[in-house]
Amino acid sequence: MKLSVIGCGTMGNGIAHVFAQNGHDVNLIDLSQENLDRAMATIEKNLGRLVKKERITEEVAKATLGRLKATTDLNNASDSELVIEAVFESFEVKKDIFTKLDEICGPDTILASNTSSISLTKIAGVTQRADRVIGMHFMNPVPMMKLVEIIRGQATSEATLATITQIASDLGKTPVTVQDYPGFIANRVLMPMINEAAYCMMEGVADKDAIDTVMKLGMAHPMGPLQLADFIGLDICLDIMEVLYEGFGDSKYRPCPLLRRMVDAGYLGRKSGMGFYDYSK
Repeated sequence: MKLSVIGCGTMGNGIAHVFAQNGHDVNLIDLSQENLDRAMATIEKNLGRLVKKERITEEVAKATLGRLKATTDLNNASDSELVIEAVFESFEVKKDIFTKLDEICGPDTILASNTSSISLTKIAGVTQRADRVIGMHFMNPVPMMKLVEIIRGQATSEATLATITQIASDLGKTPVTVQDYPGFIANRVLMPMINEAAYCMMEGVADKDAIDTVMKLGMAHPMGPLQLADFIGLDICLDIMEVLYEGFGDSKYRPCPLLRRMVDAGYLGRKSGMGFYDYSK
């Protein structure tokens, strides 16, 4: 199958990696050549790690890279059977991309979004193929995590659902079908936990180490919620909480003021060098 992945950040390059490693030709598309170069270097590095761990051979790694084409031209998605959008969580940005893809791609092309919280029904509504628009929410890091949330929009057809579910299974992932409500399952459960942990810190219930230790040792979580927030990106956490708060209109989803203040300060977690923890050293 020939497909395109739009956006080459952490999720986009991970999705492209997994599809290419499983034998698919992939266009990795982004506006920035610099970002594409960085993404291809990341994929090559990650493949190298798999070779060292003897999980794949050197030949598989080379073949995987050979199936990837990095380009800044969205028109290269025109002959794809599947296009997966993996840009940041902004409806306006996604609206622009899906509107253009709807014009560029053939009528049978399935358009998928890796959105973690934005309504698939709303995204599909900007196209003329709402029955062939669906959510494929991969987990980070994509090459390692098994889950893919398959999100049905209001008009997503049974045929589209069946096709995408099979594709996810063929990648060695475990697809779970969910309906189109804010945050779906993963983030509707996860983000309020992170938000509540931020409230605990803001209110002085305990410091960050104590909060994370309780969740790691008491609940057997591999990573505490504040450390996980840093890993995800505090700006992304805030964006998702905003979607939940707006979508449900329920005060229990109100973003923690500390989380908002940290984002305003540029403390975004690991990617900025500072979040709940200091990564600058």
